[in-house]
Amino acid sequence: MPRAEHPPLPEDRGPRWPTVVAVLCVLALVAGLGAWWARDRIGLFLGEQCTATALDESVTFAPDQMHHASTIVLIGVKRGLPARAGTIGVATAIQESKLRNLSYGDRDSVGLFQQRPSQGWGTAEQLQDPVYATNAFYDALVKVDGWQDMVITEIAQEVQRSGYPEAYADHEHEGRTIASAMSGHSPEGFACRLDGPEAAGRPDRFVAALDEETGHTGTADGQVIDVTAVDSRHAWAVGAWSVGQAKARNVVRVQVGDREWVRGSGDDAMRWGAAAEPVADTQVVVTLHEG
Repeated sequence: MPRAEHPPLPEDRGPRWPTVVAVLCVLALVAGLGAWWARDRIGLFLGEQCTATALDESVTFAPDQMHHASTIVLIGVKRGLPARAGTIGVATAIQESKLRNLSYGDRDSVGLFQQRPSQGWGTAEQLQDPVYATNAFYDALVKVDGWQDMVITEIAQEVQRSGYPEAYADHEHEGRTIASAMSGHSPEGFACRLDGPEAAGRPDRFVAALDEETGHTGTADGQVIDVTAVDSRHAWAVGAWSVGQAKARNVVRVQVGDREWVRGSGDDAMRWGAAAEPVADTQVVVTLHEG
């Protein structure tokens, strides 16, 4: 009578667990190294963002939010106001709209500062123009006696007539960091990681916005705009503003003196580097996408 074959022993059934675990660990390591390479080299998984760094602090917002922050701060610089004004303006806009130009709000409030037409700030259309809204805010701010020495909760109550003025204090350090980086007090303090531009830049529109928001005159030669500031601090302010406007205005490169920011989706775009051809420390060179 033939002998019946015994069932396979446990160790004979399929691959051994230690081997499976080892293979999975190797695959995970390879995947991790691949993700690191992609993140560092081509910006995969990162996404767009802008960061202001000053006073040993960093603040990060989306490009459209920092676009509005650059407008708020540089209009203050244009008006000759101290950086404190930019701090108050940005902190207020963070609290009121999260730095977004809203078409709605509480009752008839609209815009960056959620100003109300019914309270005499202007028409709804005017208040959705960030330049108009910012100037209206500063017009009200400078009318407050002693505003430079007041705490931000007091200023919020005087200017905005807020029902929750204490909430503004939560954003003061963010406003201070952004204002310092964008007003030129913290050179190289502002950078953005951005996807590639989707259209050609418009030198005429860039130059017009430059004048309206910063008070500086730009000379365009093709897609390159040259700006000369009164000093290096104002040059860095214009440079930071240009980076803040980069996504909307299809900027691909900004140079201030011997330093430059180059648009990109990787980590390199989050810092300024050495320029190949240095210019004067009061000079800003902005290059727009050719399309």
